[in-house]
Amino acid sequence: MTVLVAPHGSVELRPLLVPAGDLERERQRASTLPQLPVTSRERGDIIMLGIGGFTPLDGFMSQADWRGVCDGMRTAGGLFWPIPITLSAASAAVDSIAVGQEIALVDPDTAEALATMFVSEKYGIDKAHECQCVFRTTDLAHPGVKMVMDQGDVNLAGPIRVLSLGGFPEKYGDLFMTPAQTRSLFASLGWSRIAAFQTRNPMHRSHEYLAKIAIEVCDGVLVHSLLGALKPGDIPAAVRTRAIAVLAEKYFVPSTIVQAGYPLDMRYAGPREALLHALFRQNYGCSHLIVGRDHAGVGSYYGPFDSHRVFDQIPAGALQIQPLRIDVAFWCHQCCGMASGRTCPHGDESRLHVSGTQFRQSLSDGAEVPPEFSRPEVVEILRAYYAGLGAGSSAASASRRVRT
Repeated sequence: MTVLVAPHGSVELRPLLVPAGDLERERQRASTLPQLPVTSRERGDIIMLGIGGFTPLDGFMSQADWRGVCDGMRTAGGLFWPIPITLSAASAAVDSIAVGQEIALVDPDTAEALATMFVSEKYGIDKAHECQCVFRTTDLAHPGVKMVMDQGDVNLAGPIRVLSLGGFPEKYGDLFMTPAQTRSLFASLGWSRIAAFQTRNPMHRSHEYLAKIAIEVCDGVLVHSLLGALKPGDIPAAVRTRAIAVLAEKYFVPSTIVQAGYPLDMRYAGPREALLHALFRQNYGCSHLIVGRDHAGVGSYYGPFDSHRVFDQIPAGALQIQPLRIDVAFWCHQCCGMASGRTCPHGDESRLHVSGTQFRQSLSDGAEVPPEFSRPEVVEILRAYYAGLGAGSSAASASRRVRT
């Protein structure tokens, strides 16, 4: 019998999505409540709460939870959690909202009610303190820092009831999978050891190499693509997932890889975000997380292997999921194949490293991309995107692939 890792802090998933039979009534009730628009990041958090991705949280964190997570990665109740999950608003927007009141949380783009919330607390925070704890910097050039510093001055805490998944199922089709769905799929495949591969980019040869290392020691790999907001210049999910799908079809053994997506925005929190990625992948049923070089990093704010070391700095038993820590991967001309810093004895002159910036520039300019760096089928899709041919394609056509 297939036995999957337990959800974080719980014996079962705790999705906060209102049952279908009660949904219309709750939506009508939400229309009578005070309306509070949320940010893109908060929308992703609401959806993750709705599908059970943030099990066992029941809503947005209190001030005691915020402080505990910032300072020690523990909520007030002792639950391990690496990044605050909070809801903020401008003072003027919440002056009329009282503790003990219910409100509706509204999608910033569509004005649709995403959730109802019982307001249990209103509080202010030291934003710079949060940034220093979570991002290790208060530099506004860091996109995560800017996101926190730009948020409202008042946080609202309380449990929520989720009414909508923000259009993600309709937009992404089978690619959008809930933790219950991935767990069911893994069980049907007979998988119990599953490695999650976090990506906000198309998979190139180095990423392919990391996934195949994981397949050697696990039953399969979940290639889990971020579907929320990215920073400017990143490749859209519709293009990225189509490129991953063709890679899975052409270069992986059948029934060893599943592609799915999740609704969060990137926070670019480096080591802390690596821990969050591990935590919610445990909820999705994964036993391992592939952690490569500069996981969830941006710029030079973190060391290339800080996200490796952070798993040794948390208490034993804080997470059931385990990291698969893999060194930087590259093509070595002397080894005549893919290798890593731990397996290749040769110098940089023999190693093919191509940065994401260089790669995007080559695609944009129509320049040659070495086959040692990216598979030709992947390059073809990305080149079409950069030529303006594929930007409007639907991510639904790049739905998850389980090759059988």
